[in-house]
Amino acid sequence: MNSLMTRNMAGLAGILIRLPQAADAATASHDLLSDLQVLDLMPYVVARSGDDAQGTFLHLHLHPSQAEAWAPSHDTLQLCGNMQLATDHEPDDLTREILVAMLMGPVAFEFPSLGELVSAVRIRRNIVLAARKTTLAFDTEAAERPEDCWTYAEDSGFTILPGTSLIDALIKATQPEVSGRLFSFSCYRATEYVTLLGIAQDLETSNPALFEQLQSLWTRRAIKSGEFHEVFLREQGSMEAPLPLRYFVPGDRTWFRNPDEASSDLTGYEGSWVMYLGNGLFTNFWKSRQPYTLVHKCLEIYHWRHAVYRNAQGEQHMDEDKVDALVAATQQNPAEVDRILAQMLRYREPQGVYLNGGCIDTTREFARWVRPGTSDLVLPEL
Repeated sequence: MNSLMTRNMAGLAGILIRLPQAADAATASHDLLSDLQVLDLMPYVVARSGDDAQGTFLHLHLHPSQAEAWAPSHDTLQLCGNMQLATDHEPDDLTREILVAMLMGPVAFEFPSLGELVSAVRIRRNIVLAARKTTLAFDTEAAERPEDCWTYAEDSGFTILPGTSLIDALIKATQPEVSGRLFSFSCYRATEYVTLLGIAQDLETSNPALFEQLQSLWTRRAIKSGEFHEVFLREQGSMEAPLPLRYFVPGDRTWFRNPDEASSDLTGYEGSWVMYLGNGLFTNFWKSRQPYTLVHKCLEIYHWRHAVYRNAQGEQHMDEDKVDALVAATQQNPAEVDRILAQMLRYREPQGVYLNGGCIDTTREFARWVRPGTSDLVLPEL
């Protein structure tokens, strides 16, 4: 690790951008914020340029006093409210929330060019906008897609029909306001589709050649599960060096673990994969108009342990109505809420360990670089 990164991780991480040649920090910062249409953030951004063994860099971070005022102790769940942003109605406000959260990142977000940072912010915004509209039918076993643009085979998964737009197919599969119906998904696959859509929408303009390769690939086979993570995503944080408990950037993918060993044996209830929408909210793919707060998500996962039952065939199931009723009752008892949060708002334990851990993951996932000449998103050969 070079000396610059060591200093960054000590408290001023933010964003690190590689530049093709020596540049004035103020000018480069102005150009970046202008491209993102958020020049009003300029007074709060600390910028410096310099050189190291890898060449010229631009280091950006939020002024420490402003970071503490907007998001004390890296609690970005408060960011939107403290900045008085209207992200539901103002697209530029969503961009502001994304960029400010990145500018106070405890681990540096690194980019090989200014353009890669612009794409990264736009991909995150695409993901949030798509995730807000995504409503699905939860099913851990069955899966279905619109038959006019998708087909299925055991060895290739769900692929798009030749001549079908991948973007249109993803929208139709996930957004009932377009398709007119709900399709069955697991929460993990849902996060893949929303993430892929956000990436594809940027690639269509920022890297058309890679977009065409992606579109062609998806007519032959799907990329999913562990391979999806390796191909499309990078990850920050670790079990040894976790990100702050309440630090999220809009467009992040994260996992809430079920810390109860017994109920976590039920398929689909090992935990919950979500996207962070900003404004303190996380996706609810089954009821998109009722996104989760961090507190609500913790209460729901906590009460899974109280709603497992066996049907007449002896098979275990989850009584979702009972979960909802238990959460509603708990919310009327502040002392009980505090007791549960003290248990759940902790970092999760390693796989297979169920002792004193909570439900918060130590990592966040987000898209790889995508621009021509600097992309590290490498599609597998067919």
